[in-house]
Amino acid sequence: MVARLKITEVERIVVDVPFTDRCQEWNALLPNVWNWSVVEVIKLSTDAGITGFGETLLHYSWGKVPEEAVARVRGGNPADFLADDSLGPGLQMAMYDVVGKALGVPVSALLGPRVRDWCPIAWWNTKMAPAALAAEAADAVAAGYAYHKFKARPWFDVYEQVAAIGSATPSHYRLDIDWNGMLLHAGEAVPVLRELDRDERVAIYETPIPHADLEGYRQIRAKVARPVAVHLHAQPYQAMLRQETCDGFVVERGIAAMLRQNTLNAEFGKPFWLQMVGTGLTTALCAHLGAVLSHARWPAVTAMNNYADDLIVDPLLIRNGFVQAPTGPGLGVTVDEGALERYRMDPPYSRPERRHILSVGWPSGRLVHYAHMPDLWKDCLAGNYPVQDRGVTFDVRTDDGSPEFAELYARADRAPVHDAR
Repeated sequence: MVARLKITEVERIVVDVPFTDRCQEWNALLPNVWNWSVVEVIKLSTDAGITGFGETLLHYSWGKVPEEAVARVRGGNPADFLADDSLGPGLQMAMYDVVGKALGVPVSALLGPRVRDWCPIAWWNTKMAPAALAAEAADAVAAGYAYHKFKARPWFDVYEQVAAIGSATPSHYRLDIDWNGMLLHAGEAVPVLRELDRDERVAIYETPIPHADLEGYRQIRAKVARPVAVHLHAQPYQAMLRQETCDGFVVERGIAAMLRQNTLNAEFGKPFWLQMVGTGLTTALCAHLGAVLSHARWPAVTAMNNYADDLIVDPLLIRNGFVQAPTGPGLGVTVDEGALERYRMDPPYSRPERRHILSVGWPSGRLVHYAHMPDLWKDCLAGNYPVQDRGVTFDVRTDDGSPEFAELYARADRAPVHDAR
């Protein structure tokens, strides 16, 4: 069947998939994450009547599907394109889906022998207040999760975040805490991480300081108890190994690249997690990869829990912190084409930014107002605030139409407004 298969059409369907109510509230604070709802679904048709599907997050995935690639694959055999990462996420995923269906085998069988049927998976949240994270964690446990990755930031009390999650979860629930470099340097990071080491729920520290600081990572790793993870492509691999700067990695990009990265990490005994954000389609592919990649031993991140609709007819099975790799042909899931029609969107493929005022307060009495989250990021990465103060507060005001909001927003839109409380 595959030897005679020919691609007849590549359809692009862009949809705006709603977030859950709580994720909608917090994802709206950062334009990038706010636009994770914009998903391009690729529908790949063949002359045999076999259809494959894939998806790309237009504002996040490791790449996009180029028009050149769409033109290049038309009339071709999908089996010839499986190893081609240049197709982009959605088109490459659809190729694997259609070839697996044509052969009557799951995508994992096209990738290598299975080493596991159940793959570790994490619940994911962006920057959230402690009470919101606790509510998310309770939902995670109810949904079968036992691992949770969340963002730590100088404008939240991370100790309170961890305590709040702990109050809502059983003792086996584990946390991956990601600072995106905002602990700045080893001198600031080590006291924070050693304090967090004392909580049994804390499992992994991700990117506590900027990636380029290899000596800082070496110091951190020598002084803290929990594993330290960084993005594999963010530092020279040879230097990380020689200087022993981390315990494992975040692995992303195309399927061929991830297969190579697994081989590399297996040679040096380095675990990693797969980071492939998307709905049920992406999560299904992630489970297939996790089933065959020997060192994908840490919980994968797909952020599927952020979406109110997974775009598939039957949900993936998640139990005790593991997702079952589908066994049906192709991706092993059925796309809900009715949902694609309900959420279909017209250009421009982005959500309008929500107007809000973000106010950060410190125990010292300092209070600063921002109109845009990226401005707050810049101030924190510039070292203008304490990296992780206890008692720091974060308040969000949405546009209520009042003159007071309009006046403060206009000032914060020009520059951060420094105040006192």
